[in-house]
Amino acid sequence: MKPEELEAARDRLVPDLVADGLRVLFCGINPGLMTAATGHHFARPGNRFWPVLHRSGFTPRLLPPAEQAEILAYGLGITNVVARASARADELTPEEYREGGRILRTKVERLRPAWLAVVGVTAYRTAFGEPKARIGPQPTTIGSTRIWALPNPSGLNAHWTAQSMAEEYGRLRAAVENEDGLRVRP
Repeated sequence: MKPEELEAARDRLVPDLVADGLRVLFCGINPGLMTAATGHHFARPGNRFWPVLHRSGFTPRLLPPAEQAEILAYGLGITNVVARASARADELTPEEYREGGRILRTKVERLRPAWLAVVGVTAYRTAFGEPKARIGPQPTTIGSTRIWALPNPSGLNAHWTAQSMAEEYGRLRAAVENEDGLRVRP
């Protein structure tokens, strides 16, 4: 994709990939320019979301971003804390994160996923006013929705390898499966 095509995608909105009653609603920080240009979440080639989702056992095969709609069949969805696209998350203001957190709460109350998985602990801290939050399950909930902060799958996040991220995402998957087994089905 040409640089001018990417730049033209700045500030675009990317539709959520959601449904009522999801097992997990994954929440990115905000769409990158490649995502906004293609309309596919986590579309930048260096982003590790799709490989980590597969490695952790959430999907039976590695899905390319263009096949993102398939995750709905697995009870998974995707949204973002901040809706507008930017080249880097550091272009966002703290107020955008806080407003995004308010909007996200409303969305979660309406959709009622079992889990909200925020992929980026710093975004979670700012959006939800939890400055000491760490990676893993959070003590707070939104209604009955539990929250898990996950490592950001961006290629810029050098602190986490694809394998260590897959292990953390796998911890969430195990919690989801345990909860699925405990849930009474009609």
